[in-house]
Amino acid sequence: MAKFFKAYALAAVLMLGLATWLAPRAAAQDSVISGTVLDLDGKPWADFAITAEGEQGVKLTTKTDANGKYTFSGLRAGTYKLSVMLPLQKDPYLAGQVKASSGQNVPVDLNFQELVAKKNPEYVAALKKQSEEGKKFTGMKQHFERGVAFLEQERAAKAELNKATAADQKDALKTKVADLANQAVGEFQEAQKAAPEKDPNQHLFWARMGEAYDLAGRNDEAINAYQQAVAAKPDNAGYYNNLGNVLARAGKIEEAKAAYSKSAELDPANAGLAWRNFGISLYQANRMTDAIEPLKKATEIDPKNAQGWYLLGTCMVADPSIYKQQGDKIVVTPMPGTAEAFQKAIDLDPNGPIGAQAKQGLEQLNAMTGGIETKVGTSGKKKKP
Repeated sequence: MAKFFKAYALAAVLMLGLATWLAPRAAAQDSVISGTVLDLDGKPWADFAITAEGEQGVKLTTKTDANGKYTFSGLRAGTYKLSVMLPLQKDPYLAGQVKASSGQNVPVDLNFQELVAKKNPEYVAALKKQSEEGKKFTGMKQHFERGVAFLEQERAAKAELNKATAADQKDALKTKVADLANQAVGEFQEAQKAAPEKDPNQHLFWARMGEAYDLAGRNDEAINAYQQAVAAKPDNAGYYNNLGNVLARAGKIEEAKAAYSKSAELDPANAGLAWRNFGISLYQANRMTDAIEPLKKATEIDPKNAQGWYLLGTCMVADPSIYKQQGDKIVVTPMPGTAEAFQKAIDLDPNGPIGAQAKQGLEQLNAMTGGIETKVGTSGKKKKP
């Protein structure tokens, strides 16, 4: 009997051990850290990133919802550092350190009005200044873009005006160009007001206003605007070129020459273009004799441009000094190089419109060199030699 009880007792111990080994252990429960984030004004900070870094090296990031609330769930028990990136700061700001126990929901509210704003008013002032400048920049950009849109419309209306033939159509288009110029200039002026006093974009506002005035034929205002652009950006060859265009059309030849010379100096690769533009501006202003010198320079610098040669030949033919009255006819003594200028244009553009015009110019020159009859009744017929 004693042996029976001893064996039973041993079996009971073994069963107890087995039962203990098979019993499930209590699972460690995840921890949660949650709360509300308030901004520097004490208002809910929506869509704001927060990072939780655990002592085990785990790093998690979440964002607040529309009400400024955030949650880190599924955390292992331990200590966590909460950090954020504040505006204008290079390094993360340590907002707090939290110890989370197993199964615990730790509430951590972050009020940056209390944590930062009241302790560092200089930082808040800098942030506010940046915000104001950002708003100004947005306003400046919007005005500038609207100004550019009006300027493009003005350019299109001016192109229509140049093609128009009917008087009523021309009058309507002139009014349209003038209105669009005013709207474009108004927007650029508003953009200028919104920009900081020493904003590096000041030259752009003036240059665009110059274009708007230029298209509308408001020479004095265009000259002033381009001069302001040049003063703000004195190394821009294009601004000098545009200034020269308007000065030439306004009859301010010496000033125009100085502007084109500066443009050529700043941009030697396009010096030929600068002098050709000078010649074109004088040509369009019916100052053909004045256009000869810049066109000669243009063809010397850029001898492969057909337009330059054609305009040079045309302006040489228009020079009054080559026409002399002798009896009943006018004898034409062309300037040296006139025929060669037309021929150069023909050679460079043999099948194009410039070549065709140069060919006509050369034929007329050849016809005139025998003298033009001026006797009454001759109807101005050209006499062949």
